Amino acid sequence: MLNIRDQFPILKQKIKNQSDLIYFDNAATNQKPQVVIDKISEYYSKTNSNIHRGVHHLSQVATTDYEESRDLIAQFINAKSVKEVIFTSGCTEGINLVATILDKANYLKIGDEIVVSGLEHHSNIVPWQMLCEATGAILKYVPVAQDGAIDWEQGLELITSKTKLVAITHLSNALGIIPPVDKYITKAKQNGALTLVDGAQWVAHYPLDVQALGADFYVFSGHKLYGPTGTGVLWGREDLLNELPPYKGGGEMIAEVTFAKTTYNVLPNKYEAGTPNISGGIALAQAVKFAQSLDWNAVANHEKELTQLALKGLQSLDNIELYTPGVVPNGLVSFNVKGVHHYDVGTLLDQFGIAVRTGHHCCQPLMQQLGITGTIRASFACYNTLEEVEVFIEKLKKSLLLLS
Repeated sequence: MLNIRDQFPILKQKIKNQSDLIYFDNAATNQKPQVVIDKISEYYSKTNSNIHRGVHHLSQVATTDYEESRDLIAQFINAKSVKEVIFTSGCTEGINLVATILDKANYLKIGDEIVVSGLEHHSNIVPWQMLCEATGAILKYVPVAQDGAIDWEQGLELITSKTKLVAITHLSNALGIIPPVDKYITKAKQNGALTLVDGAQWVAHYPLDVQALGADFYVFSGHKLYGPTGTGVLWGREDLLNELPPYKGGGEMIAEVTFAKTTYNVLPNKYEAGTPNISGGIALAQAVKFAQSLDWNAVANHEKELTQLALKGLQSLDNIELYTPGVVPNGLVSFNVKGVHHYDVGTLLDQFGIAVRTGHHCCQPLMQQLGITGTIRASFACYNTLEEVEVFIEKLKKSLLLLS
């Protein structure tokens, strides 16, 4: 076990029926270390002020802290320039931002194509559907077989001279699959298409180097990187962000305003209209520092152990339907109990203090392809333990007896 559990105060509590909390819903949001919680409190207790505009002490301190957070995140993801780091409210806003500015730039026309995978979260589907409706472009997707398997090589054939954008997850939130993102980025480049990678699940499990990855846009949410909710990052190539139009209009994103004309600010301010989530942005830096303190190889090995133990336990039980299409999932197990609704299983586990996620995980097209309405998902983080997995399997077995 990684010796970091004590840094997460929420994990020390007892909940339903005085059970120890076993938190296996990390793919939805992970828990926050004390340093992140303290930083939010410190901001509102000592520093609270608007940024970038004030000459007084508090404003200057808050501005410095906020921009130092941006600097740290740029280093964390190996951005070429701090100007490429745009603060957002999360992955959803980051993807919608890109879709909106591509629409404003008239980047797509009738008959152009956008390619996504069949694994995508709704946030990486719906904005592109809306963009297609607005422009006459066509949305294509890499199909998923009924057992969850994906022919990624065949999917590459969807990327042609008609393709203008490829949007793909770095790590599936529903099945734990890692797509061959590098191949899709290479094929997109060969056809002159832009690429966006959804890193919501990736950033808490593996290191990220946006320059080495080679995509045009990358998005992630702070709350899945041990940071506050309502925070996130859009990374984009500086030349591309300079070329594309602003996202929203208002304060901060302007250089000069008259009733006749407005000129826009430079990056990154160009895409950050209005007062941002200042406390969240500053606390996100603390989350990044926490992540930087981790041994990523140790994290990967520990989470692999957790996943393998959970798979072994599930395979030992009767009537379990596992959704692992020929691969070992990364950081989660997704399953159902034959003849039992996933919600009922999740409700019983909750009575034992075990938090799992049930439902479609914002992946309804994927679930439809699998022929189900949803799954039970247990997803792991660096602070989870092998003992917790053993308790999970034991209580699941007891739940199945109650349901039989």
